[in-house]
Amino acid sequence: MIRKITHRIKKGRAELALLSTEMIIVLLIFILSIVGFIYITRNVFILKNEVFDYKVFDFLKTHVSKTNNNIMLFFTFLGTHIFLIPANIILIIYYLFIKKHKWYSIKIPVIALSSMALMFALKAFFGRKRPDIPLLREAEGLSFPSGHAFMSVTFYGLLIYIIWNSVQTKWKKWTLAILLFLLILIIGFSRIYLRVHYPSDVLAGFAIGFLWLVISVYIINRIEKFSNRKIAPVVQS
Repeated sequence: MIRKITHRIKKGRAELALLSTEMIIVLLIFILSIVGFIYITRNVFILKNEVFDYKVFDFLKTHVSKTNNNIMLFFTFLGTHIFLIPANIILIIYYLFIKKHKWYSIKIPVIALSSMALMFALKAFFGRKRPDIPLLREAEGLSFPSGHAFMSVTFYGLLIYIIWNSVQTKWKKWTLAILLFLLILIIGFSRIYLRVHYPSDVLAGFAIGFLWLVISVYIINRIEKFSNRKIAPVVQS
């Protein structure tokens, strides 16, 4: 009996330590995202400095090929509304009727719609035009921040969050999380390679996307806890 209690205490401490580490990592990335977004906007819109953007474009020119074009077009498709809208709908249906996790079925559309609204608001506010040297074809709309980068972080980042909290097998959890993280990076990179976004657009999209994802998840989690603690008992009684 004493051994079991001791084991549970040690296990609880280990889980608490891991949780604290995760929270510290998220907090550090959150702060870096704020600093990074402020730095990029100051550099681009106040200092009018685009040297970094064009240096990256010049470097990537040497890697342009038909094969790379097709690869980048595939990955950029995974960040389009044509793919993400059906993907969100499928996830909502899955958690609403199959897995029956009410709060995941709420988080997915709320974060998707709020992310889209914020993205368009930021684009309209900054009003940056897209690069005038697209690799294959011009893209419509404004450039800053990158919608592909923004929406990829909020969608695939939410998937990482769900996987992290629902997958029990450690190696599966880490494998899926790393693959999704790499997918986010590649989608953003594809927009730079295709020259429909400046590198600074993509970095800003990553930063603001992560900020919004963390804020949205935190707020919805607080509402979920309040609902479970205060509202659900009243409804059940």
